[in-house]
Amino acid sequence: MNIIFNRRHAEYAANEMRWRRSRDAYRGGREYITSALIRHVSEIELEFAERQARAYYFNYPRAIARRITQHVLGVDPVRRGAPPELVEDWSRTGLRANEVMRQLSTMLNVYGRAWLLVEAPEFTGSVSVAEAERRNLRPYVTALSPLEVTDWALGDDGRLLWAIVAEETMDKSDPFRSPRRRRRRLLYDRTRWRLFAEGENGVEEVASGANPLGEVPLVPVVEPDGFGMAAGHWFEDVVRISEAILNNESEAQMNVVKQMFGLLVVSDSFARGIQRAAVPENKGGRGLSATVARSAAVIESVEEKGLSRFISPSGVASETIREENRHLKQELYDVVGLAVQGASREAQTAESKAWDFQNVGQFLAARADLLEQAELAAWRMLRGYDPRLPMPEVVYNRRFAVRDLEESVSGLLKLATVSDGPCYRKAVRRAALELLDAVSGIPESEKQAIQQEIDGGTPAAFTEKEEA
Repeated sequence: MNIIFNRRHAEYAANEMRWRRSRDAYRGGREYITSALIRHVSEIELEFAERQARAYYFNYPRAIARRITQHVLGVDPVRRGAPPELVEDWSRTGLRANEVMRQLSTMLNVYGRAWLLVEAPEFTGSVSVAEAERRNLRPYVTALSPLEVTDWALGDDGRLLWAIVAEETMDKSDPFRSPRRRRRRLLYDRTRWRLFAEGENGVEEVASGANPLGEVPLVPVVEPDGFGMAAGHWFEDVVRISEAILNNESEAQMNVVKQMFGLLVVSDSFARGIQRAAVPENKGGRGLSATVARSAAVIESVEEKGLSRFISPSGVASETIREENRHLKQELYDVVGLAVQGASREAQTAESKAWDFQNVGQFLAARADLLEQAELAAWRMLRGYDPRLPMPEVVYNRRFAVRDLEESVSGLLKLATVSDGPCYRKAVRRAALELLDAVSGIPESEKQAIQQEIDGGTPAAFTEKEEA
């Protein structure tokens, strides 16, 4: 049975190290900084240790991954007919449906692959409705990273034939014993599930049961333009650029430190004198102890300089490094397709801005479609466990306000002063309503009511007092 713990899908084996690197970059923290900093050839161990201790990390990978999720799920999906109690606790641990899908979306950003696991708690005998509600005996959905699903196989019908889910639990049942970490594997196929755990006698099957779904209770979600095309994932490039920024910033920081605390240069004759003084010539002599810092000293011969002094890198070097980091940050967001808000946008033509907005909008719409299909598949599996559950109509928002809001509103205000005719004012107000709907997602009933006010009301004329 050890093979259950050792199995690795070919995709998993090829990408495990990259996935772990992406996960660590998203987490950040001291351990990631230590692993990501690169020691350059001319750097001694003492200086590198100091640079590691001083380093800080701008977590651009997390900011990018979360920003995409915030845009995609900025407007709550519509779930018509979904039981409210399930929507508010979809994971059976307190996570709402929106929160589980946010986890799934962020995992897709970080890894390019993720899974939804649909399960139901095991119980024996018949249970009344009241008892089921009291014990919260109902199916639930959780999001899994690709590192948690170690192997799987597809059948002739293109659907999952079986899959293995890795678990790590902590046994803390006895307060008088130290906690014990236990590795487990859940093997799902289309008719049953089996739980394997590492015990004192090796791997043992500790539990099993029937699978009422008739299919493996996992929903695979893959970015079609990533692993779906046997290609790497774009987040790997984000991590590499982010690590370059981390290393550059660390070097710039140490340059600043060295400017404040320069490197000592001493003459060769002074150094030889220190060495002779450190060795007493007779028993009554006293040795001279000298420590030369920072980290090391440069020794020159008398013919070269003959003067002791401090040297340090110029400020130009630090500014050059930071200019390179500003360039890398721009390239980082260009790789992802998110425009950096800055002065450079003012130089863009209207055509290039429109292209950027369209590009980002299409990316977000494609991601919303992927999440919508995954959630619908999860709801179908939930009904497989409990046919009494209704099948909701799930609709994700596909309209995203990626245009420059301030510029758009300013343009509308200027347009309002062009004409004082009622038909023209109505047209401007309709445009403002569409802009507001794109930004905040107005419910359809409320939007229709506002539209009726615009079409049927008699709004006051736009005056200079209102403009002021």
